[in-house]
Amino acid sequence: METKTMKRTSEHAASDSTPLFKNILVAVDGSESSKRAAHVALGLAEKLKAELIVLHAISPPTSYYRSNFPVPVGMAPPPPSQKEIDTYYAYARRVALGIVGDTVSEAKKVGTNVKTELPEGASSVVETIINHAAKEDVDLIIVGTRGLGGFKKMLIGSVSSGVISHANCPVLVVR
Repeated sequence: METKTMKRTSEHAASDSTPLFKNILVAVDGSESSKRAAHVALGLAEKLKAELIVLHAISPPTSYYRSNFPVPVGMAPPPPSQKEIDTYYAYARRVALGIVGDTVSEAKKVGTNVKTELPEGASSVVETIINHAAKEDVDLIIVGTRGLGGFKKMLIGSVSSGVISHANCPVLVVR
């Protein structure tokens, strides 16, 4: 029994010398909540000398077109043309670069190793965040409480709730 205790103690001491979080992913969407999450992620990454991944998921154009054009009852909206799809993604990439840009430039100013991820065609933002976190071997995911969705009175948004429920690593939700 003493041997097990000593072994645990030495393992614990060894783990204390390595940083708790080496790879941090922050998901941003341009909302005030995600800006606060990015600020917290920057501070943690700088203090812990961790790599920071700034992720903005680009939704497919079909969700944009279906929600922005009124369609008579019983009719389906026409599918977007390839030119419209290309135009949409070009615009969405520019917007996404603007959303992640401040965080990336601040990280570079303080010497934090930073990487940008702008996955396109993300039908599920939650799934996109979870998959990128697994692929990049992320130790911590940081998200805001509410994004750009419409339910302001909710304490926690559907994306942050989904990430909390499905992530395989700790999740920090910033209010």
